Amino acid sequence: MNKFKNTFYSHDVVKSQFPIFDKNDIIYLDSAASSQKPRSVLSSINEVYSNNYANIHRGVYKLSQTATDMYEDAREIVRKFVNAESVKEIIFVRGATEAINLVASTVAEINISEGDEIILSRLEHHSNIVPWQIMAKKNKAIIKVAESDENGDVSFESIFKMVTPKTKFISVTHISNAIGSILPVKDICKEAKSRGILTLIDGCQAAPLLEVDVQDIGCDFYVFSGHKTYGPTGIGVLYGREDVLNEAPPYQGGGDMIDKVTFKETTYAGLPSKFEAGTPNIVGAIGLGSALTWMQNIGINNINEHSRKVVNEGLNILESINGIKIIGKPINRGGVISFIYKDIHSHDLGTLLNSYNIAVRTGHHCAQPTMERYKVSSTVRASVGYYNNKEDFEALAEGILKVSKVFENV
Repeated sequence: MNKFKNTFYSHDVVKSQFPIFDKNDIIYLDSAASSQKPRSVLSSINEVYSNNYANIHRGVYKLSQTATDMYEDAREIVRKFVNAESVKEIIFVRGATEAINLVASTVAEINISEGDEIILSRLEHHSNIVPWQIMAKKNKAIIKVAESDENGDVSFESIFKMVTPKTKFISVTHISNAIGSILPVKDICKEAKSRGILTLIDGCQAAPLLEVDVQDIGCDFYVFSGHKTYGPTGIGVLYGREDVLNEAPPYQGGGDMIDKVTFKETTYAGLPSKFEAGTPNIVGAIGLGSALTWMQNIGINNINEHSRKVVNEGLNILESINGIKIIGKPINRGGVISFIYKDIHSHDLGTLLNSYNIAVRTGHHCAQPTMERYKVSSTVRASVGYYNNKEDFEALAEGILKVSKVFENV
């Protein structure tokens, strides 16, 4: 049994689980972009490549069968993590971006016709905008945008005042990557289902932080990326309702998604293989399974409680600095704080903070419509992982004041 299972432990012990901090004296506040990896995940990846690697599903020899079992065990770990009803509903993809493209190119393709509507929110990542624009242009559909209020909240009412009998899809983020707003996804999905509207939830920022129960949420699709959930890059998850995925055409053609191939006709494999053409990211999936296991051993509620505490402490520290403006003050906030400081451009601030070994994200965060809503071109974004604490924000504040003095002397 993991000795840390479902218990809080000291910050030093937390950081000791992440080898990158052993030799890097860095304040890492960019987990919304990509989280660092615990030793257990790195060890699992090394173990597969060193001792258990082979291509999967096709081999009759022991090594292939072992790798296949590990890959499919990871699928079961994901199923439990999101509480899907069946492993058939868990599709491994390259990341959340590919998952959304898959849904827009297959499910939406056969369900949306000319004049039909897709509703997005103002707070979407570009990955939950552009695929829908491509599909809408092709099918002559209409995209409608639910606005956020001044605090950065997107309400249930703002979504459903956009709905008409032509609305076929609602696709929204669970937590905004740009300003941290948590959307009422359960209420949205429940009402959408009662009206026969399909729903997709972008869970990239929520999966590392909140307990995700797709059956409780009631969504048709839920997506997230491995690299934000303490796992490797190049792997992600599409949860999709089995009956809806069964009706959709394949996303890509090739090995493993076939049943029988002739030059006259090809028949397709069942779920989940139908959407996993070619050799998948075998080791990435196994590494993701290890990461989700690590999170569950810590306890998702512990991770959530810790994040809330650190973010609230961070907000108090940053708001005490004269000249800082927090962008977005949602009622419910994820692990993200976005801000601007005086008239110093965010890129300049981020670059100078780097000289003090403080890593923050700067720019529009692939959320230009969100920036437009709050009349800024870019922000500094500080985002937390389970390895962060109050002292990291104190170091950030100290760094900001040092940068301010640099500009005063220019």
